[in-house]
Order: sequence, then C-alpha cells, then structure tokens
Amino acid sequence: MLKRYQHVVAELFRGADICVIVGAWLAAYWVRFYLSPFDTSKAMPSFYRYASLAPLIAIIWMSLLTFGGAYESSRMRGRKAEVMTLLRAHGLSLLAFVSVTYMYEEYKYSRLAMIYFATIGGVALVSFRIVLRTFLRGLRRRGHNLRYVLMVGDGRAAKHLVERLAAYPEIGLRVAGVVTEDGSALPECFGVPVLGHFSELRQVVERSHVDEVVISLAQSQQHNLDEILGQLRGETIGVRIAMDVQEHVTLGCNVEEFEGLPIVRLNDAPMIGTAAVIKRMTDFVLSAAGIVVLSPLLLFIGLLVKVTSAGPALYGQERMGLDGRTFRMLKFRSMRVDAETESGAVWCRQNDDRRTPIGAFLRRTSLDELPQLWNVLCGDMSLVGPRPERPVFVHQFRQNMPDYMLRHKVKAGITGWAQVNGWRGNTSIDSRTECDLYYIQNWSLLFDLKILFMTMWKGFVNKNAY
Repeated sequence: MLKRYQHVVAELFRGADICVIVGAWLAAYWVRFYLSPFDTSKAMPSFYRYASLAPLIAIIWMSLLTFGGAYESSRMRGRKAEVMTLLRAHGLSLLAFVSVTYMYEEYKYSRLAMIYFATIGGVALVSFRIVLRTFLRGLRRRGHNLRYVLMVGDGRAAKHLVERLAAYPEIGLRVAGVVTEDGSALPECFGVPVLGHFSELRQVVERSHVDEVVISLAQSQQHNLDEILGQLRGETIGVRIAMDVQEHVTLGCNVEEFEGLPIVRLNDAPMIGTAAVIKRMTDFVLSAAGIVVLSPLLLFIGLLVKVTSAGPALYGQERMGLDGRTFRMLKFRSMRVDAETESGAVWCRQNDDRRTPIGAFLRRTSLDELPQLWNVLCGDMSLVGPRPERPVFVHQFRQNMPDYMLRHKVKAGITGWAQVNGWRGNTSIDSRTECDLYYIQNWSLLFDLKILFMTMWKGFVNKNAY
C-alpha cells in the first residue's frame, strides 16, 4: 500500500513538473520577444514554432528528472539535497535540449530565449517543489498524511533517530513504539511505549498496523538480526536498517550497493566523482593562471633569495598529502641550507636565527608559499585544503589525535579553513584539525571560493607565521 501511495504522489509530481517546465519554455518566448530590452534582429518567430517543442521538452525533462532521483520518496531527505537533485537534473536536461535543437539546421532558436528558459525553469521547478513540500509538511505537523514506524532495538542509533523524528514532525513519520530485547521489562523507551520483544515481532507488527519497521540494534544485540529479519520475511511493510556505527563516524556515512550487496562507507570525503573533477579543473585553471600572472614576482623573489644567501632559491620538503602519500612541496627558501643539520626536524620558532635576511618577511607575508602553485598544477596539492605536514610530525600528532589522519582524505592545500581563521604556524594542532575536518565535512565549490576570497584579505599576513 505504501509503495502504491508513493507511486501516486510521484506521478502527481511528474504531471506538475511537466506543466511547470513547459510553462517556463512558453514564458521564455514571451519574455524574449515581448519584454526583453534586447531588440529582435530578425523577424518575429511564430509562437507555434516554439510551442511545438513542448512534447520534446516534456520527454527530456521527465526522463532526466526520473533518472536523477527527483521523484524518489524524500521524507527523510533534506530540502537542500532535494533542491540540488532538481538543479542537477535541470542542468543535464538543458544540455540535452540544446544539443537536440542545435540539429535543427533550418532554424536556430534564440540563445537569449534559451538563457531565459534555463533561469525561469530552474527557479520555477525549485520554487514549486519547495512550496509543495512546505504544504505537505504543514499537513503532517497537524496530524495529516502520517506514516507510523516501529523501532526494533534500543541502541544509540535508535535513540538518535527517535529524537530526530520527534524534532521534525513535518517529515510525517511517527514512532508508534519500540520492540526491545527478550527479558526487558521497560514500559517505555526513548519516551515511546515498548510494544513487545524480539521474539514477538511478527505479532507486534500485525496488531500495531505500522507502515515501516526500522531495525537499529545495539552492538550487543546484533546476534538477533537473523531472527528479526526472519520474522519480517513474510510481511509486506517496508524495512530499514539503521547501523549503530555513530562512534566510528567523523566525516560522514554513506550506503552503496555492489552487485546487490549493501555496503556502509564510513568517513568518505565528499570530493569524489563529478565533485572531484570540478575541483581539479578549478585548481588547474587557477594555478596555471596564477603562475602566468605572478611570474614576474616569482622571478624577482627567486633572484632576491639567491643574492641574499648561499644556496638554491627553491626548497623542496617532504610532506604528506592525499591518502597518506608523500610528495615534495616547493617553497622559496627562507632558512639557511644547514638549518636542520644539528637539530633535525623542528618547528620554526619566533625570532629564529636560522632564517635568511629576507626569510622572516617571506614567511610573515606567505610569499614563500607561492611556488606551491606548481604543486597544484601537477596535482599533488589543491588551492584549498588542509595544510600538509611533514611525515615526522604526522606520526607524532596521530598518536594523540585519532581523527588526525582523516585530514588526508582530501588533497592538501596552499590555504585552508584553519589558515583563514588564524590557526597556522606554531598554534593549536587540535583547533587546526577541527577546522580541517569541518572543511571536509562541509566542502563545496562555493566554500572553496569563500576561503580563497578570505585568503586574499586576511590569509597572507599572519602574526603566527614566523
């Protein structure tokens, strides 16, 4: 019954989206040729010529919106995720639509009309979905259109899920009760009534008339999973399994399917697939442009280092980057060539007498970091990411901070969230790591651009860089 209900809702959404996207195309024609401030260079095209593309638009958008998951059940999906799903599908549909219409050799459709359509269509699809979801969530808050869930288990994940569902009544999921381990005498659990025990699960399901069962066993209850799933095998209600792995999750948790086998992925970085390609392309273009634009400054600094102290202008140092692999990071040399001959690997300290005559200035202004644009161009680093550390220090830090190595889930960066917040040089490793993990958890291209912008204003000069 639940699947049939979801199917009806999905079809209603499809029908509405067809009306929205076709209406956006017709509105784009009207805006382009009747409201646009740009003059029409050719004769006014007929409305029929544009309206005749409505079936093609409907087919393309419905196919790619469906393929992109825009009509999957989204009660437990956030609004941001749903909006991004719509925009991705809308973008792919636009590419397909432009490609198809380009093959019409006898007539070229207005490029401005296409731009208006892209804008109006994207805004209309997202706005309609937000309005409809808001309306549905308002109904659910008032007790309409609800689905009832039976929680099996009393682990931490179960407690967290019950609390979250109670905090967001607009999702429309209500916990009808909890089924606990045999022998438990608790009358209620997490503020909801206990309806029975594991061995009575089938009877509890039959008499409670719930829509879904969520299995969330504590670690000590995992041996009951086969028995629980066996009792549910003949039932028609939906079954979800919430793994109790919260204590092992820092960056996030995702579930993927491999040949029918569900696999839980812990602490994956968000920069995979298309996101990784976009970040790499951005790094390549901006680092190449930076090298070209800054080449006179790079040459001048290199000559200045060379003439003011003995030794090479550039200094290569082993650092740890993506997946714990080491690479040779380039910097303008700011210390004597024998700086660590006696001391070994140590932090630079304030008023360090090992610095060259211009070393303090280069370090204070971060100009010594500019050669790392070459590391970015070659793919060893990114413009934005956790600052790479020397392996000898990494081995020390990981002993006291179990999450420290998660910084290496992404490429190291020339600048990062920790640096623009002042955590650089000889400052707190804990605070720096916390910033790095926050960056990884919340990564987006806009976040990268924000950090680059902040670096331009307050990231180069820092009192802790010496």
